[in-house]
Amino acid sequence: MSPSPDPFQPLQLGPLTLRNRFVKAAANEGMTIDGAPTRALVQHHRALAAGGVGMSTVAYGAVSDIGRSLPGQLWLRPDILSDLRVLTDAVHEEGGRVSCQLTHGGLYVPGMKVKGALMSACAGFNKVGLLAGNWRSRAMSEDDMARVGSEFVAAAQICAEAGFDAVELHMGHGYLLNQFLSPLNNRRRDGYGGTAENRARFPVSVLAAVKQAVGTRLAVLAKINVSDGVARGATVDDAIVTARLLERAGADLLVLSGGRNAESGAFMFGSNMDVAEMRKVLGRVASLAFRIAQIGAPRVQFKEMYFLEYSRRIRAAVTVPLGYLGGVSSLANAQAALAEGFDAVVMARPLIHDPGLVDKLRTGAVAVSGCAHCNRCIPYIYHPAGTWCVFNPPNDPQPNRVRAAQRG
Repeated sequence: MSPSPDPFQPLQLGPLTLRNRFVKAAANEGMTIDGAPTRALVQHHRALAAGGVGMSTVAYGAVSDIGRSLPGQLWLRPDILSDLRVLTDAVHEEGGRVSCQLTHGGLYVPGMKVKGALMSACAGFNKVGLLAGNWRSRAMSEDDMARVGSEFVAAAQICAEAGFDAVELHMGHGYLLNQFLSPLNNRRRDGYGGTAENRARFPVSVLAAVKQAVGTRLAVLAKINVSDGVARGATVDDAIVTARLLERAGADLLVLSGGRNAESGAFMFGSNMDVAEMRKVLGRVASLAFRIAQIGAPRVQFKEMYFLEYSRRIRAAVTVPLGYLGGVSSLANAQAALAEGFDAVVMARPLIHDPGLVDKLRTGAVAVSGCAHCNRCIPYIYHPAGTWCVFNPPNDPQPNRVRAAQRG
């Protein structure tokens, strides 16, 4: 048996080489304006690269205007190329690599009113968008799928032109591609519903098209759920089917996450949301949807490596490179993940707490993250200054009011 790789050893992903195996997970930064990166977003990802991460992931790049879940969300289009280039240049100047997460909300649009019915795998009542007035969804036709697939391709091409090193297709957490994968949303009776293979058909076709369009220039990744973490949702057996199909379609790395924003947030984060902090940031009325979602949610005590059992099963089923995500809090955790056969270690909250964590682990300055996994950083994606760890000084809101490429 060959020894497991060192976490600080380079990693090859398709056409891309990372300087080490630490990847900053996509986690909504709340640092965009008019659908474009702000100076705060540039500072955020520059700090992560300067702190040693192999690759940082810019979160929630919508592939179209109606693919956004929140107003102001990053929307990948030609007229923000200069802003995107400022962002990618900043990361490269610090020796890091940068990926952009591509997403479409489908029916998951809780933060803005969209004209007409939202697209999803099936038609029906949409509880997620109820407070925003998006109370119904319609089933996508094959023409809809072709159009959305082309939007993912166009967004990936913009990322290539902007200097990104990779794109990550978001197929988890209840967004559009996950709405096809999950039986919670997909009750279709045609070739896109029923079996796990059929439910994966559209998401896999999107990745294949993106791979064909940009795969020689960018690494093409996908984030998938190891499980939806809720009754009648997708299971780890479904995830294995999805992973095998994505492997055949040419994915360069699968990031293994889990859970759904609306139904199983505690499963996703391995601990409960802080409802009091959410109310503090958003106010009583705006936080109502989040507080309702927590009604009846089980109490979850955080434990390290909380997705390991699920992820092991996927590791045993495929040979495609896998990024382990879920409760990595120390150098020992990272080493354990690689010893299990995972190829990269993916983290979010510990790097929000300390963007310099990777270099500190490398030099021995620390061995364990100071992150408490309290989830109090999450409400701050809705704060004017963007997300930060509540145990650190607050962000200056001014850089989050200015587009990245704006002069003066």
